[in-house]
Amino acid sequence: MQKDISQAVIRRLPRYYRYLGDLLEEGIDRISSNDLSARMKVTASQIRQDLNNFGGFGQQGYGYNVRYLYEEIGKILGLDQNHNIVVIGAGNMGQALAKYTNFAKRGFSIIGLFDVSHDLIGTMVRDISISDISELPRFLAEHEVDIAVLTLPKDQAESAAATLVSCGIHAIWNFAHLDLDLPEDIIVENVHLSDSLMQLSYNIKQNSIE
Repeated sequence: MQKDISQAVIRRLPRYYRYLGDLLEEGIDRISSNDLSARMKVTASQIRQDLNNFGGFGQQGYGYNVRYLYEEIGKILGLDQNHNIVVIGAGNMGQALAKYTNFAKRGFSIIGLFDVSHDLIGTMVRDISISDISELPRFLAEHEVDIAVLTLPKDQAESAAATLVSCGIHAIWNFAHLDLDLPEDIIVENVHLSDSLMQLSYNIKQNSIE
């Protein structure tokens, strides 16, 4: 991508993609920024500004071709490529992620599951056998892996992340309850579920005060 795009815009792109997918399922071929605005509760101006970062895609008097915009946003998000994933931590969270079929539909293929618990080693999740985490370096050397999902407990996550980086992984989806201290060229997307729940709690409290 030639220009720097703000993270705020990038965070909104999956939502556009999701709504456009819904429009396709409804058989809608085109939509104006005003109509899309009404559906998404985002101003039409914001939609146009966001999409103009990538070329605009709209035609005055016509609006947006839904399928074309859906496919173009998919390309921007890298969804026109397949991404192989390994999950490190095959407890409840890791297994739930492995069983989520929509990942595969979006081109994200989970090809390996690893854990430290001997009770889980050899257990099948869908068609994948959970492997001992000691097998991880060999697996990564033999397979092309784009993304690692980290769902280990906090006290084990940091060393696992270091192993991933040493084996050449450059993108980590981090569910562990800590912020990883990794080299700047490693892309980390943190998902701290308790943080989100606390934000929800805050908003509930504010609403009750009002």
